[in-house]
Amino acid sequence: MVGQFTRRQWLTLIVISIADFANAICVSLQAPFYPQEAEKKGASASEYGLVFGIFELVVFFISPVYGQHLNRIGPKLLFNGGILTTGTCAIFFGLLDRVAGHYPFIILSFVIRIVEALGNAAFLTASFAIIAKEFPDNVATTFASLETFFGLGLIVGPTVGGALYQIGGYTTPFAVLGSALFLAAVMTSFVLPTHEQNAEDTQLVGGFLRVLKIPGVMVASASIIATSMSIGFLQATLEPHLRQFNLSPVVLGLMFVINGGFYAMTAPAWGWICDKYSKPQIPTIAGCVLVMVGFGLVGPAPFIPCETLIWLTVLGLVIHGFGMAAQLVASFTHALTEAIAHGFSNNLETYGLISGLWTSTFALGAFIGPSIAGILLDTIGFRNASMFIVILHLLVAIVASISLSCCTGGPKPYTEIGSRDDIREPLSYSGRHDSSSLPLGGRAQGVPIDRPSGMNSLIACNSYSNKANAWSRASGSGRCSYSYGSVERKRYLESTT
Repeated sequence: MVGQFTRRQWLTLIVISIADFANAICVSLQAPFYPQEAEKKGASASEYGLVFGIFELVVFFISPVYGQHLNRIGPKLLFNGGILTTGTCAIFFGLLDRVAGHYPFIILSFVIRIVEALGNAAFLTASFAIIAKEFPDNVATTFASLETFFGLGLIVGPTVGGALYQIGGYTTPFAVLGSALFLAAVMTSFVLPTHEQNAEDTQLVGGFLRVLKIPGVMVASASIIATSMSIGFLQATLEPHLRQFNLSPVVLGLMFVINGGFYAMTAPAWGWICDKYSKPQIPTIAGCVLVMVGFGLVGPAPFIPCETLIWLTVLGLVIHGFGMAAQLVASFTHALTEAIAHGFSNNLETYGLISGLWTSTFALGAFIGPSIAGILLDTIGFRNASMFIVILHLLVAIVASISLSCCTGGPKPYTEIGSRDDIREPLSYSGRHDSSSLPLGGRAQGVPIDRPSGMNSLIACNSYSNKANAWSRASGSGRCSYSYGSVERKRYLESTT
């Protein structure tokens, strides 16, 4: 598979991976250093907690907007603008220690974090859409590869940032790593391919609400939200849960990167499975089971008759990393294939729509997860609170199982023709039959003349690898009612090919 990549595909994958890595480093920098600086300025935990939460909330609201207008803006412009904005905001965030006063500090923190969220959402939405456009036959694998670099960035960010913090103080890690992301944006502006706006991509086939009505997309969205909630749950509650062991700061930091590290290592494998061997629902179900087992061990679950053990917690975090990789990788592929199978065009506009949906739903879960986790931790403790995530993933697994067994495929835009049917009849007379005998709600469906010779049946190309050629455009456009060989038909095929 990798050996078949073109030079353009290799360059695209390399520059997006570098940008993804640098972006993850900048996004993860705030958590280790900002709270202490905020407390020096007189900010409470609630105030600087909202500074973190507002980031995910902005991403949730703005990502669908970016996705729906991606084709108009242009993926390369949105991508470069997003990482330029994120890098610049990271540098500005490092200058907050020079702001005097409580309220100016908090207000500027909110402003910078909101603008950074706008840039981060633009970057993520565009990168996912570019991957779907450039790698139509390996969407899951390449998407997982990007997530690997993003996961590595989340691990490296606090580590490198901590070293830079010790060397030069609060400003140094933000200035150095923010500048690195800025340089990555400059590099991608020269290397990343430009995607021209095609006439077939300008017709809006549906919006954000329409795609959410597709059952398979709803299942994928629920899986994304549940997974990001599990990640946010641990971010908010793992440290209080581990205080009983009196771990050193270094060991405690390592505990927070265990699941992210195994997520980064196993995501490409799950992507390869989704692309080559499995329907996306199967990795989704497997991921739900793994997350349930992982959370059952981290606590451990209240029905497990033993106290909290450090090795059991580590094992649970490892299993959680495996599970969240399966869910996040499978959900993107599942949503994209389901949207195309239900009538959305196989073009950049649909890729942007699904990319915006993925980014938005992940941010929603990342916002809800820590909020609910804090309340549950205060009221019923970690072991009982962890059952909330277990039950949530059990429900997602049940829904995904029902989707796998009952919804094996979306509505086919083509009608199969048996080997004994007369192929010439719909070519000459499509559009003249009685409407009661027509398939697909009574619409006449003629056969395009660019069908390969010897093929006696129409293939419903519902996968994302279909390139929306003249065959699919002619079959789904409703313009196939002309007779075979007519001047109008010939002109239409010439314009589409």
